[in-house]
Amino acid sequence: MLVLEQILNGLQLGVMLFLMSAGLTLVFGIMRVINLAHGSFYMIGAYVAATVAMKSGSFMLGLLAALPAAALVGMAVELLILRRLYHRDHLDQVLATFGLIFFFNELIRMIWGRQPLFMDVPPWLAGSVQLLPGIHYPVYRLAIILVGILVALFLYLLFSRTRLGMRIRAGATNREMVGALGVNIRLLYTLIFGLGTLLAGLAGVMAGPILAVEAGMGESILILTFVVIVIGGIGSVRGALVGAILVGLVDTLARSFLPDLFRLVLESSSAADRMGAALASMSVYIFMALILSFKPAGLFPVNQ
Repeated sequence: MLVLEQILNGLQLGVMLFLMSAGLTLVFGIMRVINLAHGSFYMIGAYVAATVAMKSGSFMLGLLAALPAAALVGMAVELLILRRLYHRDHLDQVLATFGLIFFFNELIRMIWGRQPLFMDVPPWLAGSVQLLPGIHYPVYRLAIILVGILVALFLYLLFSRTRLGMRIRAGATNREMVGALGVNIRLLYTLIFGLGTLLAGLAGVMAGPILAVEAGMGESILILTFVVIVIGGIGSVRGALVGAILVGLVDTLARSFLPDLFRLVLESSSAADRMGAALASMSVYIFMALILSFKPAGLFPVNQ
């Protein structure tokens, strides 16, 4: 029973990582921009949603306010900063977006202060549901999994069934040729970046009722997001989905069961807990190293 519950927790974490990594892999795979500030848009989405939800008492209003806020801030960043970095070295992009992390963290503290905000689970998603006899699981976490499935379906239809998706894929392959055919590539890139930051804001909204909404909250999940992208294949949305689920499961199951496994072979429970916790924190990176030893370009490289 506990294993099934932890698998669901792993899927829920994987969905959160997918919402983050899908936007980030689009930006890097298509625009060739390394955006270390992606976690800041996750944070902005969470703060806007928490503020609107507290003022209005409606989680849905918070969600509806957070998504365009994250997208608009993202598009403003693309227009004012990243557009000047497309033809620059990746180191310049890293330095610029790393500086944006500090800028947004301090801006959040100036506007909202240093105290964290807390969001309540909406009443219609509160409580738990019985999945199997003896297994109850929070409805809100199931809703997060459902949101991730719907977003994955939306992205699949967008890129494979729409004219915009065709232009995005063509722009990723040959930017100059697409521009010569009359497509406004600058506007296209702005829209792509806005979509990526909107997905990051959505992840922040979903995380709000589970985690504390505080300045700097995007940095911790950003590290796992980059791991997901490397495992799945840079630029691949399908790889982001598979990689996110795998990383979520590995991280959750390792943290849940490794200490217990070490207790079976070690006499000291404290030593078992320390070793289990240390290995659990490294499990995702060990898993990434194993994947890359067999698939150096990731599971679903875009050139295959």
